[in-house]
Amino acid sequence: MSSWWRDAVIYQVYIRSFADGNGDGVGDVAGLRSRLPYLAALGVDALWLNPWYASPQVDAGYDVSDYRRLDPLFGTLEDAKALIADAHEHGLRLILDIVPNHTSDQHPWFQEALAATPHSPARSRYHFRPGRGADGSEPPTDWPSIFGGPAWTRTVDADGKPGDWYLHLFAPEQPDLNWTNPEVRTEFESILRFWLDLGVDGFRIDVAHGLTKDPAFPDVASASAAAGMLDGVAADHPYFDRDETLAIYEGWRQVADSYEGERVFVAEAWVADASRVARYLTPTRLHTAFNFGLLSCPWDATALRTEIDATLGVLAAVGAPATWVLSNHDVIRHATRYGRTQTSLTDARRLYGTPVDHALGERRARAAMQLINALPGGTYVYQGEELGLPEVEDLPPETWQDPNRHHSDHDGPVRDGCRVPLPWSGDAAPFGFSPAGATAAPWLPQPAEWKNRTAAAEEQDPHSTLSHYRALLHIRREWLGRGLGDGTPLEWIAAPSGVLAFRRGEVLCYANLSAAPVALPEGYRVLIGSEEVEGAVLEVDVVVWLVAE
Repeated sequence: MSSWWRDAVIYQVYIRSFADGNGDGVGDVAGLRSRLPYLAALGVDALWLNPWYASPQVDAGYDVSDYRRLDPLFGTLEDAKALIADAHEHGLRLILDIVPNHTSDQHPWFQEALAATPHSPARSRYHFRPGRGADGSEPPTDWPSIFGGPAWTRTVDADGKPGDWYLHLFAPEQPDLNWTNPEVRTEFESILRFWLDLGVDGFRIDVAHGLTKDPAFPDVASASAAAGMLDGVAADHPYFDRDETLAIYEGWRQVADSYEGERVFVAEAWVADASRVARYLTPTRLHTAFNFGLLSCPWDATALRTEIDATLGVLAAVGAPATWVLSNHDVIRHATRYGRTQTSLTDARRLYGTPVDHALGERRARAAMQLINALPGGTYVYQGEELGLPEVEDLPPETWQDPNRHHSDHDGPVRDGCRVPLPWSGDAAPFGFSPAGATAAPWLPQPAEWKNRTAAAEEQDPHSTLSHYRALLHIRREWLGRGLGDGTPLEWIAAPSGVLAFRRGEVLCYANLSAAPVALPEGYRVLIGSEEVEGAVLEVDVVVWLVAE
């Protein structure tokens, strides 16, 4: 019997944008609990929740001030316990987001550190260093923040004079923890146990490739070393993908393995290539990691096949399954990426705000979903993609809440565009996101045209993206062990240029990414197509699963 996580379909709940139960315009646990039947009906196996911990919400909860308490925005610890129980009753496992690279600057530890003297034990939990230059007015290194500006902020001593600097690879309100400090390691293993004791089924690890830093604190100097988090980094980088980080996860694995019921970890590790990802997934470390290589690929048969082969090859060597993903809360939705002529993640950032063919993007997005669910391993669904939601690239700047726009030297896409609250029902905002009679508007504005993309509207349409997802995931579940899911090898089949064709046990998958229709093999019937399949011809940008007549 395969471990559940090796071929699970896991749905990412961006909790502040999923469903608002109390009418304050922000999603919460009460809203999520009310929508569990929808998630169970969709056919997913587990939920991953973005951070719900106490937080000043500078970076949408990724700045945690108390890891053992819910933020009042989302509910109480009692609400959390009720959700865990409800999810399990619906046959859904629950995975929490854990943020180990940094805390909030409002965390008691950091407040204690600010009040302490240089070189004190309180400061050793973080990275405090004297500045450079005669008066210490220059940052200790040239490291850039992922959100723009320098990765160092200077403190003020008790006497009012400028003091040491502290490291924050993200916002200044997110100071990096010092993982060489045994107190930090002990605390996080305790946090894991706190939530595992309450019944959660695992953790998604934020910035899993971060945590440890080169003790020499060298300058990065070269542009390649100073790459953003979503760009693969070179080996021997001073603060990403360091060997010392791997040992931390060996301790975490021992914690998870001490619990019944297969508790799991999934790593957010933006590293140089699949072989670097595999280092996190040996049997004594983490269970899975997002395969961002495929997410970053253009809609191109050669590029996708190359990435699939590379991923499956290196993960097989460590006995780990692939974890395919197309979108999340940090990247431009794939229904929008695929709606342009240039379709890679890099292209999407460069072309942000330019015209999109939404019908084409949604067609390709459905095809891509069907393709990845035919591959060995598990998959993730980012909330709203099952409705075919596009990126909202025209949010008014006054509504932006993404901290990566605080610096003029950081002009990339605003991440709020993939975080707009879901449309559930009705013809006008808030589209059922908030309860009837709520006076607070959703925390980000919803496009008026989403009235055609509500869950209620799509449930009534057998040809909608929601209907496709439901049918696809239920068929996938039926065919686990007979070709789909984990375990059955992938065998490529000769096919015309621009077509991906492979066999998985009893199932054949054909993906037409070429510029013209192609003939399907004889003697097979259609199990499901990303669009209606007429006769034995596969149209452009359509994926089909076939089984023998």
